[in-house]
Formats: sequence, C-alpha cells, structure tokens
Amino acid sequence: MVILGLSPDRTREQKRFHLKYDLPFDLLCDPEKKVAKAYGAVKEKIMYGNAFLGVERCTFLIDSHQKVAVVYPKVKADGHAKQVLAELKNLRK
Repeated sequence: MVILGLSPDRTREQKRFHLKYDLPFDLLCDPEKKVAKAYGAVKEKIMYGNAFLGVERCTFLIDSHQKVAVVYPKVKADGHAKQVLAELKNLRK
C-alpha cells in the first residue's frame, strides 16, 4: 500500500506542513494544479462572496489495477483516517 498526499502548495510550504504534523507519508507538490484538475478536484469555491477556483480536499483510493475505487469528496480531517482505513480493509478482501 502506498499513501501519498497532493497539494497545490509549493515545496517550501509543504515541507513545513509535513514537519509540523509529522506525517507518515510523502506529500507531492502540484502548484499548477495539473493532477488536481485531472482528478476533478479543482472546484469553484466562494470566500467572502468572491468565487474562485480552488482545490477541494478529497481522498481517492486507487486499487491494484490503478483504477479509482473510492472517492471521498469534501473531506473533513476529523475521523477521516478511520473511515479510509476501514474501506481499505474492504478493498483488500
């Protein structure tokens, strides 16, 4: 099993985030949002009444055949890891 994170942040910001939270997986940089767009994770967002394109926090589980098996859109961090781990166990069956 491989776990990767992807963010539009640049390398410097990502390194700080990775160290701050002591993440047990690698983070990939996607400042031009090419990968995020390919996965449909770039969405219109509204902040303070202004619309803009941003990356929606989401999780993709990719199976051993390199197919997207499960998509979790609009992820909230609290409790999400347990949900994903449970689904991974189901995928391995």
